[in-house]
Amino acid sequence: MSEPEKGENIPDESAGKGKGIPNGGNAAKTQEDFDLAAIYVSDAQYNRNIYFDTSPHAVRLYLLYNYWVFKLLLYFFISVNLSLAIFEEPAVFLLPVWATMLVELLCLLVFTLRLVHYAKVIPRDKFWKDPKNICIIAILMLTLIDMVSYGALKAANLYSVRWSRVLRPLLLVNVTEGRQLRRAFRSIRNALPQIFYVFLLFMFSVLVFSLMGLKLLGKRGLTTTEGAPYFTNYLEIVFELYVLVTTANSPDVMMPAYNASFIFAAFFILYILINTYIFMSVFLAVVYNNYKKYLKEEVRQLVRAKRHKMARAFAVLQEQREEGGQPVVTQASWNQLVRQVQPDISNAHRELLWGVCDDKNQGYIGKVAFVQLADLLNIEVITLKSRPHPLQRLCPAFYQSAPSRLLCRVVQHRGFVIVYDLIILANAVFIGLDEENPMIANSEWVFLALYLLEILLKLYVFEPRAFFSKHSFWNWFDTIVVISALIATVVNSAMKSTGNYTSRQILDIVFILRVLRLIRVVDSIKRFRAIINTLIRIGPAILTFGQLIIVVYYIFAMVGMELFKHKVTFYEDDSSNPAKAYCGNPLLRGTAFAQLNYCKNNFNNVVSSFILLVELTVVNQWHVLSSGFATVTHASARIFFILFHIVVVIIIINIFVAFVLEAFFVEYSVNKGDLQTSLEKKIEELELAVAQEKMEENLVNAMETIDNDLGANQSPVPSLPSLMFKIASKRYRTVDALLQRMFEADLDPEDFAENDNPEAQDTGNFANPTFSSA
Repeated sequence: MSEPEKGENIPDESAGKGKGIPNGGNAAKTQEDFDLAAIYVSDAQYNRNIYFDTSPHAVRLYLLYNYWVFKLLLYFFISVNLSLAIFEEPAVFLLPVWATMLVELLCLLVFTLRLVHYAKVIPRDKFWKDPKNICIIAILMLTLIDMVSYGALKAANLYSVRWSRVLRPLLLVNVTEGRQLRRAFRSIRNALPQIFYVFLLFMFSVLVFSLMGLKLLGKRGLTTTEGAPYFTNYLEIVFELYVLVTTANSPDVMMPAYNASFIFAAFFILYILINTYIFMSVFLAVVYNNYKKYLKEEVRQLVRAKRHKMARAFAVLQEQREEGGQPVVTQASWNQLVRQVQPDISNAHRELLWGVCDDKNQGYIGKVAFVQLADLLNIEVITLKSRPHPLQRLCPAFYQSAPSRLLCRVVQHRGFVIVYDLIILANAVFIGLDEENPMIANSEWVFLALYLLEILLKLYVFEPRAFFSKHSFWNWFDTIVVISALIATVVNSAMKSTGNYTSRQILDIVFILRVLRLIRVVDSIKRFRAIINTLIRIGPAILTFGQLIIVVYYIFAMVGMELFKHKVTFYEDDSSNPAKAYCGNPLLRGTAFAQLNYCKNNFNNVVSSFILLVELTVVNQWHVLSSGFATVTHASARIFFILFHIVVVIIIINIFVAFVLEAFFVEYSVNKGDLQTSLEKKIEELELAVAQEKMEENLVNAMETIDNDLGANQSPVPSLPSLMFKIASKRYRTVDALLQRMFEADLDPEDFAENDNPEAQDTGNFANPTFSSA
């Protein structure tokens, strides 16, 4: 790409001859125009904020850059790169160093090619000013240096450390697709100053109470249950009282003083009241308040950027309808754009969206209506197709007879569902009873027969393709569980009858499948259904925090393995090695760590490291775990565990809990937005709405995304149109859409206004928000 192509003011070159209009006003639209407009709309829909070059060559590269296959490959190689820790020393399955390094080199090559591709898409000066690109380059270079030095030291049989492994998860954060993860880290970073001040005050309180405890209890000659001096070492007191804030060592730490005099209990009660209940609550409030403040600002900038992108897309496709009139976009251009942005959208759905935009049926829309397109595409619309039942075609007289219609009404009645819910509950009681009782054992055949009858009756009433459509989750779930349970029960009975029954695994499968059937009751209780639907909708936001936790866990796991590997050894239960009593390390002899048989909680490989970090996150007995590793290394090793507790438990988990609460409240009491209301009005106007009482919200609807089949017998009205629509109004396709929903009450009206900045109109791009390069 030549240097002039990378400037900000070059888009008009490839566009035409108009003044301030990239396509030259009424000039014929080329495929390049639609490619550019589609990129703007797609970026607005998914809140991508990349300052790309608008030359035709760069636009084609950018379309290729966003192709889903390349994104999938990127995440695949990131996963492979992170998984190398399983095969590296200390390993779960040890592979030769050359094998893991070859795989890592391949991963680095893929990351480099992806970065080069990105560099061809955006202007060169923007590329080198973007910190995330510099960070990726630094990670790649440092990793190569580490690989060379590690290989050379290994070849010379010298001690070496793979220190660059802690950098691997940072690639997940800094790739362009990791914007949600970067936003989470960025918001935490911005909130850290306020968190730091509260933490200093909290630590001051701990230190003061520790000093009080030393002076109050240190000279009384008290001892712990192990016979060690009690409250005589100031640093030990600080650690014990810090642990007490987490309640992990309560009441053990208090008992020696309490046994001496009940008055000393007042010291610990006052400490717990101030530090555990007050300071920890203040931490939660301060952490989330500051996190929410910065997150809200980022959402505000995202909304502005989205509107700017849509304004640029409009500028590319606009036409002048009359002299002095406002520019518009025609229906033909709009249709071609939507087909390119969302190829899988049905014609009926697309026409429905156009009906919302062109509410006056003019055949064209203005800028205000056009800018809504990205939000309209993010509204979940379920298309339902009406098909006749095969039996209605094959034997209409029989299927339409009075007994057949009565059976259909019975199966469709709410009472049928209640009866089978009661059957499931009765089955739950029988599952809990003694399996050796012949009556209890034979009752399973009765329940299986009833479940099979239910499935057959539903297949008779509902059109089979509708019953087994790709989004009919509970129908698939019921059928698979019942058929699997039937097969497993038959196999289990057959093996018992042969007298050579040794397979406990089959019996375990039978029990699990029986219990799984009870889950279906959740969908029958309205309150349960509402809660689970809400959890499903906020799932993407929760997954962002899951990635955040994985990144932090991975870094701590890599550091922990280098610090504590092979310090603790686990021996199987059948081992007769005397070292089993002290986890293979004599320093642990007689410690609580060894007595509680915590030997498997170690940093000897990445899997056990992650499990140990999960245990530390739960905080119960974390002081025993940290003391064990401090015993086999140095007392300063506790800093590692305290730092992990501060970062994960106090900061990240507090933010995660508060965010889930906020999202849950928003989703649980969600109201329809203006766009959704307009869409529903259009559906009702066209008489294509599905009656709510006929399509009650359930978990199936919460999981539907595109099309579903609506069997003829699901609705008794014979004159229904072949296509009907339903809005999953509480569902959001992207995390950004959920965030906008959470903070829309706090956003200013101008955040939703289109970009009318003349400077922006004259350029093919918009000014990036301030956080775009972070």
